[in-house]
Formats: sequence, C-alpha cells, structure tokens
Amino acid sequence: MEAVPRMPMIWLDLKEAGEFAFNAAVKKSAVNVPRDFEGCSTLRKYFGQLHYLQSRIPMGAEQEAAVPIAWTEIFSGKTVTHEDIKYEQACILYNLGALHSMLGAMDKRVSEECAAGAFTYLRDHFPHSYSVDMSHQILNLNINLMLGQAQECLLEKSMLDNRKSFLVARISAQVVDYYKEACRALENSETASLLGKIQKDWKKLVQMKIYYFAAVAHLHMGKQAEEQQKFGERVIYFQSALDKLNEAIKLAKGQPETVQEALRFTMDVIGGKYNSAKKDNDFIYHEAVPALDTLQSVKGAPLVKALPVNPTDPAVTGPDIFAKLVPMAAHEASSLYSGEKAKLLRDVMAKIEAKNEVLDQFMDSMQLDPETVDNLDMYSHIPPILMEKCAALSVRPDTVKNLVQSMQVLSGVFTDVEASLKEIRDLLEEDEAQEQKLQELLGKVPPPQGSPLPLSPGLAEVSKECSKYMEVHEKASFTNTELHKAMNLHIGNLRLLSGPLEQVRAAPPCPPDDKQVLQNLKRILAKVQEMRDQRTSLEQQLREMIQKDDITTSLVTADRSEMKKLFEEQLKKYDQIKVYLEQNLAAQENVLKALTDANVKYAAVRKALAEVEHKWNTTVQTLVASYEAYEDLMKKSQEGKDFYTDLEGKAAKLLEKARAACQAAEANRQQILEKEMKKQPPPRPTAPKPALQKK
Repeated sequence: MEAVPRMPMIWLDLKEAGEFAFNAAVKKSAVNVPRDFEGCSTLRKYFGQLHYLQSRIPMGAEQEAAVPIAWTEIFSGKTVTHEDIKYEQACILYNLGALHSMLGAMDKRVSEECAAGAFTYLRDHFPHSYSVDMSHQILNLNINLMLGQAQECLLEKSMLDNRKSFLVARISAQVVDYYKEACRALENSETASLLGKIQKDWKKLVQMKIYYFAAVAHLHMGKQAEEQQKFGERVIYFQSALDKLNEAIKLAKGQPETVQEALRFTMDVIGGKYNSAKKDNDFIYHEAVPALDTLQSVKGAPLVKALPVNPTDPAVTGPDIFAKLVPMAAHEASSLYSGEKAKLLRDVMAKIEAKNEVLDQFMDSMQLDPETVDNLDMYSHIPPILMEKCAALSVRPDTVKNLVQSMQVLSGVFTDVEASLKEIRDLLEEDEAQEQKLQELLGKVPPPQGSPLPLSPGLAEVSKECSKYMEVHEKASFTNTELHKAMNLHIGNLRLLSGPLEQVRAAPPCPPDDKQVLQNLKRILAKVQEMRDQRTSLEQQLREMIQKDDITTSLVTADRSEMKKLFEEQLKKYDQIKVYLEQNLAAQENVLKALTDANVKYAAVRKALAEVEHKWNTTVQTLVASYEAYEDLMKKSQEGKDFYTDLEGKAAKLLEKARAACQAAEANRQQILEKEMKKQPPPRPTAPKPALQKK
C-alpha cells in the first residue's frame, strides 16, 4: 500500500479584505500575502501585532478608537463590516487557517495541523457572530476536516515507513473517526444551508473517504492477523476490507481520476490479499472464520493535534512595535502573577473539595434532613384537611342522625321481609305435614324418605316464588351485613368530626417528650449548614478577589528584579481569607463528631417518632375516609331501602297467596277424607273416631 496514489484533499478559500482605516502599506502586505509559507509567516506577524495594538488602544466594539473594518464573507460573497479590531484579527486568523489548508493539500502534505490550530483558536477566543464563515458550526467542520487530513498525511507516511500493521490500522481508524465527525457536521441542515453547493461535493468526498480508510484499517488488521498466524481472522478482516472498499467505489462516482486510480490500486491489493487468504484457509489451514462483530473493534489512535496559536510569541510575531505604549514586560509579569493566583486557588480548592466530599458522604450515611428531623409542630394543631371536614360537618349537623335513621329504616324493612318469608315457609311446612297425615290415614305408601310430597298447583307456585325470594334475600343479606359493618365503622368517626375540636385534636396520638434530644440534634445540624454556607461564601469571596486583582499598573513601574518580591507582597492580601478557610475546614472534624454523638441519642427517639407519625397519618386518613364515605353510605342505604321495600311488597303478596292456597289445600283434604269415610261399612259401635285436627 506504500505506493498507493494519494487521495485529493479539501482546502479553503481566503477571505478578501475591504475597508480598514489602517496604514496602507501594512494593510496591503497583510491581505495580499503570497500563497506559500512566507505568506503564513506574514499573517502570523500581523495577527500578533494586532493583538499588541488592541491591548493598548481602545479599538474594540463600541470603544473610542473603533473604526469600520470590512471583509468579504466566503460563501455568499457579501461584504461584512464591523467596528471592532477583533474582527480584523478573526479574519486574519481565518485566512491563516485557510492558507495552511491550501498548502496542506499540495504535494508536500504538510501544514494541516497548523490549519486546525488556527481554526481552533478562532473558535475558542473570538465571537462567532462576525460572519457565517466563522460560525461555530463551520469552524468545527473545518477543524475536523483539517485534523482528518493531517491524520491522513500521517497515515501515508506510516505506510511509506512500513510501520507495524496494528499501528497503521489504528491511525487509519482515527482518520475515519475525524471524517465521521466532519460528515455529521456536513449533514446538519443548518451547516448545509450555510455552505451551499460546496456542501454536496465535500460530503461526497468525505463519505467516500470514510469507507476507503475503514477498508485500509481492516486491511492492516488482516495483515496483523497474518503475522500472528490467525488465518481465520485474516480472512474476515480482508473480506470486510473488500466490502468497505466496494462501498467506497460506489460513492466515488464523479470523483477525479486520481481517486479512481487510488481505488483501483487498493482493489488490486485487497482483492489479491483476500483471494490468497481464503484459498490458503480453505485448502491448508481450515480455521473457522469468526464473525466480524465477535472481534475487537479497531480503536483509533489520534496522533495529530491542533497546533496552538500564541499571539504573543516573539519568535512568530517579531518585536512588539507598540512596546513604547505599554512595556511588554508588564504584560508578561501580569501573566506570571495570574499563574501564581491560579496556583493559590487550585491549592485552596483541593482542600475544600476533599473536605466537602467527606462531609457529603457522612451526611448521606446519616440520612438526616434538618427540615424533617422532627415534626413536632404537626402535632400541635389539627391538620388542615381535618379542619376542612369538621367545618363541612358543622353546617350539616344532622349527618350522624340521618345515617343512624337510615340504618334503622333499612333494618326495619329487612326484618319485615325476613318475617314474611319465614311465615310463608312455615305455612308450606305445615301444609306438607297435614298432607302426609292424610296419606297415612288413607293407607297410601309414603314417598321415599327425603322426597317431598307433590303440591297442589297453587302451593307449588308459592313454593317456587318463595325459594326465589329467599335466594335473593340471602344474597342481599350479605351486602346488608357488610353495609351495616361499614356504617358502624364510620359512624363513630363522623360523631368525632361533628363534635368539639378538642376531641378531634385528642384523637391522633401524641409524640414522645424528648425535646432536649431533638433540639440538640437540630442545633448541630444547623451548625453543619452554617459551616457549609460560610465555606461557600469564603470560596466565592476568594474567587472574586482573584478575578478583580489586577496589578498591571504596579508592574509597569516595578523593577524586573523585584518581581518575585512584589508577587509575594501582593499575594499576602489573601492570607486572611485563607486563615478563615483553614479554620472552617479544621472545625469540620469536631462538628461531625458532635453530630455522631447526637445521632446515637436520637436513634430511639427517631424510631418512636416514626411510629407516632405513622399512627398519626393513619388516624387522619381514617377520619378523612369516614367523611368521604358518608355520601356513599347514604346512597347505598337508600338503595338497600328501595330494594327491601320492593321485596317486602312482593313477599306480602306472596304471603296472602300462600294463606289462600293452604286453605284451599286443607279444604280439599277434608273432602277427600269425607269421601273415604262414606265408602267404608258402618262402623261397629265403638268409641267415636277422632277427626283430623287443624292447626
């Protein structure tokens, strides 16, 4: 693969400068640079001098010395103007990145990392609202493209140098990762609308490269498997490389001949490798070919990086031409002093964070919430929801009376129904007994034991109706019993809610009298919170002091040899707040020890409070449930009354019908008896035979 033709690379156009009221000679040399490394050097120097200038003269947005600065936006060709020296810097930095991308796309294959560095600095240090071509999305796209192409250059060199197969595979996999990031940006609808027609060309090339370099990665993973004599793995890696290369070929339609040539060359290499590996494995090694997804994925090795831009590096920018306005040494010393302040803050924050971690873990293990460590206040008054129910019952004084009356009426109707059905049942039993006596007198054989005697049609109908009513009554009786239980359960609670508030207040249980233990625990928890708040406040004060601490004026007049001493003197202003912080951190151990002791004493109280709270909540819920059940009980009671009133009417009619049927049956029995007696011969004179007695 070291002889594979090179793939083309994407490069960016340079922006064109417009109006800027600056020295004409300087302006001309900065915007019309040659397209070579000398041009890059000129842009860097100009960028650095602009940095020196803007730190001394108020030429920023809305500042006194601001002047109009115009540049052409790349994609639309429109002229964009801002009165801000930083806009000039941003455009110069963009051109620096674009020029590096142009040089990187040439045969020498260098400079891509410099381009990525320029775009990264532009993204991180300048506003994104200057123009579309310097928006956050476009800069991210440029950065990933440049890093991908830089990694691609490294891949070319690695293959030329015959580096180890596994390393080449990882380098190639990282090329794929960078291009995937770039492709995601290109597929973004907002980015696509900004780029216009060029978006499609770039996207096609990048998508093709993703598959192409994935094929290269798996080709070298196959070569590594070959070196390790893993012949089954070798086959699957070469097969995967072939599949991905075929995808790249499909996506390469319309690409220049250089791309087609590279793809044909690579196909010859991978195709030959695959055919040879498959043939050897089929006829010689006979190793199982694993599925690709069972093998470890190739992790990219990012060996390129965006080279940092330092606008104050004298080796790049040359001497400061504005040094007489403000000594550069003052800026350098100020930077060193900022480093000292940053170190001081890091040291303090390391101690604070360590203590905070211990404190957080300790408090989590305790599970103590200062807001709910005791709820004694809740027991000192009737809960609002109960007050609401009491108030509602106070305007309905007959609530309990109505419920009791409803229960009584229901019981009365129930009893009447039961009495009527019992009387009907008794009549039927008596009739059956008389019928049996008649059969015995007539000398007829009684039916088998347990079999009822046949009834007259009238009584049979009564018996059938009675059985139906008894069945309905038995089913309703269970519901009626449950309703009475519910009424008896809730009626006491309703009486309580209708009574004096003192009785309602006394209904829930009272908490244990351990106020001293609770107060001590709450006091220490308040101490913990006070310690936290003070620590946070001191940290904030320290940060604000550091942020506002600018000694540039002092540094301008200071002797360079005295800088260290001056720094020490200036940093003493932080000693007092550091002492306060140290005291706060040192107090934590004692506070947590006191909290541990208090928590031990609180354990028994905590359990008792939890039990009381549970009982309290249960009582309140029960009382509320009784109030809310009232309407339902009244409704069901009325339904029960309606049901039994209807059943009582039917039972009364059936009772009358039963009486009439029994009388008719008795009269019929008497007629049968008289006929039988007439058929018999006259009796011998004996004592008179007693007649059938009626009940």
